[in-house]
Amino acid sequence: MCALRCLQSIPSTRAHNQLSNGPVVGSRKRPSEGNYEKEKEHCIALFDQWSEADQVEFVERLISRMCHYQHGHINSYLKPMLQRDFITALPAQGLDHIAENILSFLDARSLCSAELVCKEWQRVISEGMLWKKLIERMVRTDPLWKGLSERHQWEKYLFKNRTSEVPPNSYYHSLYPKIIQDIETIEANWRCGRHNLQRIQCRSENSKGVYCLQYDDDKIISGLRDNSIKIWDKQSLECLKILTGHTGSVLCLQYDERVIVTGSSDSTVRVWEVTTGEVLNTLIHHNEAVLHLRFANGLMVTCSKDRSIAVWDMASPTDISLRRVLVGHRAAVNVVDFDDKYIVSASGDRTIKVWSTSTCEFVRTLNGHKRGIACLQYRDRLVVSGSSDNTIRLWDIECGACLRVLEGHEELVRCIRFDNKRIVSGAYDGKIKVWDLQAALDPRAPASTLCLRTLVEHSGRVFRLQFDEFQIISSSHDDTILIWDFLNVSTNGQSEGRSPSRTYTYISR
Repeated sequence: MCALRCLQSIPSTRAHNQLSNGPVVGSRKRPSEGNYEKEKEHCIALFDQWSEADQVEFVERLISRMCHYQHGHINSYLKPMLQRDFITALPAQGLDHIAENILSFLDARSLCSAELVCKEWQRVISEGMLWKKLIERMVRTDPLWKGLSERHQWEKYLFKNRTSEVPPNSYYHSLYPKIIQDIETIEANWRCGRHNLQRIQCRSENSKGVYCLQYDDDKIISGLRDNSIKIWDKQSLECLKILTGHTGSVLCLQYDERVIVTGSSDSTVRVWEVTTGEVLNTLIHHNEAVLHLRFANGLMVTCSKDRSIAVWDMASPTDISLRRVLVGHRAAVNVVDFDDKYIVSASGDRTIKVWSTSTCEFVRTLNGHKRGIACLQYRDRLVVSGSSDNTIRLWDIECGACLRVLEGHEELVRCIRFDNKRIVSGAYDGKIKVWDLQAALDPRAPASTLCLRTLVEHSGRVFRLQFDEFQIISSSHDDTILIWDFLNVSTNGQSEGRSPSRTYTYISR
């Protein structure tokens, strides 16, 4: 036991102050004199000859004989020795990709700080194109970022390998704060009601309303009271195509990349080919007007004034078969929505009913509205409904509890949509209201803070609306479709909440 013999050979002038197997608790002594240097060199020479295990044991014994302030001194000495700049060390070992991968998990604020650590960290961030990767991560996970990338056309610089077409990292570093500024501007426009307004006039001799609509980046498809479906170019606002065939007003529609499905007051559901406008199928089942429909993933649900809900299997546009009829409402079923777990229906009988999507069995009823329910949307656990009692209610579908009642509309709430941030509602009072969804879900939030803005441009009842991060598109009994643009807002001398409008009028022949 060389280590122990060496330890025993070290002069100890503090032995009388030492506790058994514990640290020294005596007063500080002046440095040893006499043979200290010679003895120290002898100990170091012996120490260098020992195995690592013996060296560790020896040092532990030494430390155990020291007092607290000596421990603090040793700790201060060891701390910087134990720190490692792995971001600098990894590239030196040919492991640049690991350093880049570690830093790629940082948010923007941390990435800015990391660039200031040293030139090597800055080099890793620059050559690793980490600002580009951060923006790409945001575009993949946030629809607002994705929409901005498409509208401002910097998406063409994303998701590409390092080529001559890809700008340097500095481009993405300067782009990031511009994106944040755009997002803040859009949010402020929503809060303040600042928008650019475009108006499509759909007048014809017999038309007195646009009952339903859906849009994408290229087109708006609308269903009218004059029995027609009109397809509009979203940029020029010109009417591209008119589909005819229904013998009653077109009350509801939905489309995807292949087909348009419409429901009418003539009691039928029609399936149209999107590009040609050809009728592919006509479903005759309901006894009265088809008031609403939804389809997704090979399943379609329709509802009717005849008080029933029909569940359909859609193998193809021409192969649609009735799976089940759901009966339980005591008045017209005005709206349906569904996902893989539940079908949700709302009726003039003041109730919302929940059904199992897989079995079509009844699950529960949501009670609370004082008059008939005209609209709802369902997603995850949340149901949001609008009623002729002029209120909007938020529900937890799993337990059936009403989470919040929103009051503000003066007449029947006819249409409602929500996303992760907002609820947007339209009513027979001609108004569109924007609500703070997160505040509405917080029971501590005062009722006065929930309605962010009221938009008034329609001169008639609002029948339908759809919205995304940048715009609302709404239709009304006044025969117009309005596009409320919160992204491209002109602020030159415009009063808050109002913007000049561009109008296109279509006169049917």
